[in-house]
Amino acid sequence: MVDLAPAVASVRSFNRSYTKVIGVLDEGLLKSPYTLTEVRVLFEIAHAGPDGASVARIREDLGLDAGYLSRILARFDGEGLAVKGRAASDARRGTVALTERGRGVFSGLDERSSEQAAAWLSRLGAGDRGRLVEAMGQIGGLLGFEAGTSSTNGVTLRPPRAGDYGWVVERHGTLYATERDFDETFEADVARIVADYASSHDPEREAFWIAEAFGRRVGCVACVQRPTDGGVDTAQLRILLVDPTARGLGVGRRLVEECVEFARKVGYRRMMLFTVDGLTAAHKIYRTLGFEIMHQAAVEMWGHHLVEQEWWLELG
Repeated sequence: MVDLAPAVASVRSFNRSYTKVIGVLDEGLLKSPYTLTEVRVLFEIAHAGPDGASVARIREDLGLDAGYLSRILARFDGEGLAVKGRAASDARRGTVALTERGRGVFSGLDERSSEQAAAWLSRLGAGDRGRLVEAMGQIGGLLGFEAGTSSTNGVTLRPPRAGDYGWVVERHGTLYATERDFDETFEADVARIVADYASSHDPEREAFWIAEAFGRRVGCVACVQRPTDGGVDTAQLRILLVDPTARGLGVGRRLVEECVEFARKVGYRRMMLFTVDGLTAAHKIYRTLGFEIMHQAAVEMWGHHLVEQEWWLELG
C-alpha cells in the first residue's frame, strides 16, 4: 500500500501557509466586512448574464448548503447589494442580480484582489513569476480545477516564444522516456527537428504552434514543407505532443486541426506524417480528421522494435 503520509503533510503545510498569505484566515477577506464565501458568491453574481445568476446554479457550483446561501443572499439584500428575482424562462427558478451599489462593492474587491496578486508577483523576477504561474497551472490541471473548461475557451494556440523550443525538446524527451521507455536517441531526433525549424523555415509555408491552458504550455505541433513529389505540394505534420495534465481537453485535436487548416490555407494539396504503433490517442485524432495509413514497416529505433506508420490526408 502506498504511504501517502509525507505527501499529505506537504499538502497540508502548503495549505496552511497559502491561506495565511491570501488572508483567508482574517475576519474579512481583502480587508472587507465579507468572508471568502460571501466574496465568491458576489463573484458568481457579478459574472452572470443580464438576467441575473441562478440561485440553484450558485449553490451547485460552490457546493453550498441551501440555508447558508439563503442567509448570505438575505444579507446582500439587506445591505442593498443584490435583489432577488425569477427566471424569465421558468418562474419557479430564483435568480439574484447585483444592484448599482453591489456592483461598486464588487468592483472595489476585485481591484483589491488584483492589487494583492500584483504585490506578490512584483517581488519575484520574471523567471520566478513564470515558474510560479506554471506551477499553479499544473496544480489546477492535476486536481481538476479546470475540468469544466472547454477546449475552445480554455486552450489557446500561439507561435513560439523564447524558451519554447527548449521546452518542446525537454517535454518530448521526458514524456516518451516515462511513457514509452524511449532512449536518448528519440530526444536527439526531436532536437534536430526543432533546431532545423528554428534556424531556417519559410514563414509563409511553415508554422509552429504552442498550446497553452491554465496559463502554461501543454502541447505543440509543427507544419513543415516536404520536397515536392510528382508536382504535388505536400505538408508534413511533426512533433505533436499533449502534456498528460491537459489530456481530455481536446488539445491534441485542436493542434492537428490548426495544422491541417494552415496547410490548406497556404495551398498544400496533401499532408502526411510519420508515427509509430501504440499512440492510440493521436491515431484516433488522425483517423477522425481523415488521415489514412498508407505504409507501415517494422523498424528498430529509440531503443525498441517498433512499427513505423506513414499517414496521408488529401487536402482537396
